[in-house]
Amino acid sequence: VLLVFGLVNCSWILSDKQMFSNFLGILFLSMNIEATFPLGVPRFMAARLLDGNGTDPDADPNIGPNDAEEDHAYDAHNVLLLNITVITCVFIAYLIKRHRFYAVPESAAALLTGVVIGGLARLASPAEDKLTFLTFNAEVFFFLLLPPIIFEAGYTLRRKQFFANITPIVLYAFVGTLVSTFIVGGLTYSLGKSGLTDMVDPTNPMESLLFGALISAVDPVATLSIMGSPELQCDQLLYSLVFGESVLNDAVAIVLFKTFRRYYAPADPDLTGGDIPAALFSFIGVSLGSIVVGLVVGLTTSFLYRHTKLYEYPRFETALLFLFCYLCYSLAESMELSGIMALFFNGILLSHYNSYNLSETSFVTAEQIFATLATVAETLVFLYMGLSVFNGAFNSWNPLLSLMMLLFCVVARAAHIFPLTWLANACRSPRSKISKKMTYVLWFVGLRGAIAFALAENMPGPNRQGYISQTLCICIFTTVGFGGVTETLLTKFGMKQTGVQATELAHDKDPYESLFPRPREGSRTGRLASGVHGAWRRLDDSYLKPLFGGSGRRRGGGNRG
Repeated sequence: VLLVFGLVNCSWILSDKQMFSNFLGILFLSMNIEATFPLGVPRFMAARLLDGNGTDPDADPNIGPNDAEEDHAYDAHNVLLLNITVITCVFIAYLIKRHRFYAVPESAAALLTGVVIGGLARLASPAEDKLTFLTFNAEVFFFLLLPPIIFEAGYTLRRKQFFANITPIVLYAFVGTLVSTFIVGGLTYSLGKSGLTDMVDPTNPMESLLFGALISAVDPVATLSIMGSPELQCDQLLYSLVFGESVLNDAVAIVLFKTFRRYYAPADPDLTGGDIPAALFSFIGVSLGSIVVGLVVGLTTSFLYRHTKLYEYPRFETALLFLFCYLCYSLAESMELSGIMALFFNGILLSHYNSYNLSETSFVTAEQIFATLATVAETLVFLYMGLSVFNGAFNSWNPLLSLMMLLFCVVARAAHIFPLTWLANACRSPRSKISKKMTYVLWFVGLRGAIAFALAENMPGPNRQGYISQTLCICIFTTVGFGGVTETLLTKFGMKQTGVQATELAHDKDPYESLFPRPREGSRTGRLASGVHGAWRRLDDSYLKPLFGGSGRRRGGGNRG
């Protein structure tokens, strides 16, 4: 496995000239060899970090040691400010939980803290070059902050509730996102055609569809931070539906955005008859490919843990689990698939098989580490969204346009939540139907967050800044406004539980029931599904668990880790 992985990495480096040049530059600098390259060597810190005397070929001769010391001191102050701010946000989250003050959710508190800190920093240092630390970096978000959040969500997923409600979740996440994308995109394009705003291209409908795709992302970060709290006592069915939709919908929105972006051509705005069907087929292929990547990496990881004695070294167990998480995400992204979708299903599979291959020490440690990383990442995500308010993200803000786009989002969500709920209820037993009150709550809790904002940062075209400003406004309003009244709404519509069920956040005890929940007895569908359930159980017990691990006594812990 390591050999194949090494060959893939080498082929990837060799396939990119700039990357190959960078690789050779680091290699020669580390060997204390001066070399010049026709493609140019970027500014590396390797020359200063290594023992050799190599010099940076792009270094500015006018920058002296004193300037470098000043930059270092300024960076130290920025890091100190950021650290204190994150500590403040985490402590505020503790106070919210401790005193059950849900009028301001944890995510909204971090966002508002970012707004205040960003405003004070702007007053203290109005120069643009001194506020680079306030910038929301979409690539850092996607590759550093988001993976722990998604993996932790899949790894600690209540599988029984998720798979028992897989039909409405898939309807909301896939069909609903498509419907929402085209409704918001169509209304936004009509707004541009009407001449009411010059921030929407009236000649290119693909630009509006790009915005429709990114703003249809129901953010799992916001959803988890608001509805996932055990103290909120959210109804399990409601939480399962909202959480499942938000994670899958998120991946669907990103895939749609990337797919539409391939067909975006400012110089040739006219769409051909085959562009939309081709984009939809590409979307289906990317979705299926992402799931396959997640499952393959999950099975490979489980097989490796099952047939080695990593359990004797808990620190290596935990480290490899962490690295395989990022491997799954980066592999899917490098193949132009959805890292979120791949990582989510990877987490589910590792929870089903590999969690039993871990030692007791690593099992507890891994869950706590990923939960901690997810908490810090969520805090940073909303903090930086707030900081962006005073860092140029609101330069093109149009209050009327933001209000209209928010209204489009509300209309689009209603247009798919109510019909799809009726369709899902047609396939459910009377005792498990989604109630009318729950449907209203589902309509209301479609929170937008960091993923929509990060996609807006990658928006192409001349109106990019305008879309960033309106998207940030919608994200702040839904997180602070809608999120702030979520607890009141749950109480008003009777969507809160009491007792043991309200705090049940552990894994399901029956892994077969989790993957294929037992249907109601007596019906033809029930008999067919029971047969599938039994066949899966026999296959899992006889062939898959001996290869990949499964339920049973956990493997022994080592004392050398």
